[in-house]
Formats: sequence, C-alpha cells, structure tokens
Amino acid sequence: MKTPVFVCTGFLDSGKSTLVKETLMNQDWIEPGLTLLILCEEGEVEYSEKYLNENNMTLVKVDEFEQLNSAFFKNCEKNYRPAQVVIEYNGMWKLEDLLMIRYPRNWELQGVYSTVNGTTLDMYLKNMRNVLMEQLTESELIVVNRCDRKMSRAGFRRALKVQNPMAQLIFEDTNGEIIKPSKEDLPYDTSGEPIVIEDEDFGIFYVDAYDHPELYIGKEIEFKAQAFRPKGMGEDMFVPVRKFMTCCADDMRYYGYPCKLKKSVEFRNKEWVKIRARFEFEAVVYEDSRQPILYLIDMESTEKPEEEIVYLG
Repeated sequence: MKTPVFVCTGFLDSGKSTLVKETLMNQDWIEPGLTLLILCEEGEVEYSEKYLNENNMTLVKVDEFEQLNSAFFKNCEKNYRPAQVVIEYNGMWKLEDLLMIRYPRNWELQGVYSTVNGTTLDMYLKNMRNVLMEQLTESELIVVNRCDRKMSRAGFRRALKVQNPMAQLIFEDTNGEIIKPSKEDLPYDTSGEPIVIEDEDFGIFYVDAYDHPELYIGKEIEFKAQAFRPKGMGEDMFVPVRKFMTCCADDMRYYGYPCKLKKSVEFRNKEWVKIRARFEFEAVVYEDSRQPILYLIDMESTEKPEEEIVYLG
C-alpha cells in the first residue's frame, strides 16, 4: 500500500501551517492512522501537543536541509510507519533538491502546495523573484493570502501562473475569504467580438484563457504573435507565440496555444503576424486533458510590437 506524501512550501510566515491545519488535514482523502509531520521551519502558527494528539500526528523537526536524505526518510518509515507524510518545507531551500531525494519505495508524492503572503508578494517579485518562482513550478495549488481586495491581482496572477498553468491559483482576503476572479480583473473587454488583445496584455490573455475558458469559447480573438511550427507538428497546425520573461533575463521562453488551419498557410519561422482566430477549449492529445485551441480565421504579416518581450508581474 502506497504512503502519500504532501509537500507544503512557502516563505516564513506565508501561511504554511494554517494551510496544513485548516485545509490539508481536513480533506476526505486523509487516511486513518498516523500522520508524520516533518517541520522544516517554525513560524507564528504552532502545532500544540493537543492538536497533534487529537489529529494523530507525530512531529519531527528538521533544522538543516542536509538532514533530509534517503537514510532519514528510510528511518522515518521504519520508526513511524505513517499512513501519510506531510512535509512543511523551508521556502528558502530549493524545492527541486527535495523532490530529487530517493524516498522509501512505498512513499508516493501526491501534491505540492504553495502559500504566498499577499502583503509581501510585490517585494518578493522585485527582489527575490527566482527564489519565489522556483517554489511554484511544481505546485498543484498556490494560495495567495492576506490580500487587500482593492489590489490589482492581474499582474500577480500572470506572474505566478505562467510558471505553472496547470496549478490552481487562489487569492484570499485578510479575513481568509476567497476572492472570486471577475471580468474587471482583465484589461480588455471579453463581452464584445472580436476580443482584441493588445501587445502588452498577451500575458494576461495567455493565463486567463486557461483558467477561465468560458469567457472566450466560441469567440473571435485578435492579437499579434510570432508564427512558429515546432518539429513534428503537421501542416494543419502552428503555434502563435510570444517571448515571456518568466523570472529573469536569463529565463526567456516562448508561450502560445496551438492554432489549427483549414488549409496550409505559408509563413517564415518566427515571422510576426496578426492573428484572428476562433477560441475553443478541447483535447489535443489526450481526451482527458483539455486546453485552449485556436482555429485560424485570418492571418497577415505585421510589424513587431515596440516591446517584443512579455513581462509578467
């Protein structure tokens, strides 16, 4: 029988312990039996002996990353035989290093969850962007808490989600209530047609189209991009892409959604084009994996935008 492992990561006082106590441990899929909690740093929220006893949890503290190795986890399995393992990870340690460790054969990673303090997010994006973004790459759930409801969420949202479009991103206000996304968060009008995406707003469209496809399905979208056909892609499809700066100048990547053609269209690789396409949300490779898909209506050569790079956040 597999032992599920859950990793919660984030900077100190970003709400990791609250996420574990109020969300993770209240899920129906938490198995009966002992939960081994491996605590890699202590924040404001503590785990009292009463809480641990009531929830059948054993707490093991770790002070240095070097303690986290295959022998450590093997001993944890031997000594505790946990029903599940929760690792409250130090956000200043590289998440990749934790995920590369060889765990006991019956341990299986079930999810990585990240917390971000909304009051300090802007500071981290400006001064510690690489460290912050590294935490989010593997996360299934990203919770940005303690947010002022009046703050603009669009820049934060695209900066976080472009690292991991599959992640569920939640904003919470200062009372812990979820802030529901609205059309007002977008810098363009989704009620009309075509939906015109300005050059500087492509990053917002790229993120929002995956999260809220219902705003775009069946509608015509108009934007500038570079026409690109990866090796192995058929003549009936290409990808209009833009170059994104995901975290720093050394980390530039092209992003875009596949575009299907009714007939073959000639273009130079990375040629700047103006696209008009119908938006749909459907499977491309696997039936159970849907994503935004464009159906080309019209395409013409155009001048490149004043700023070629899409900046996030």
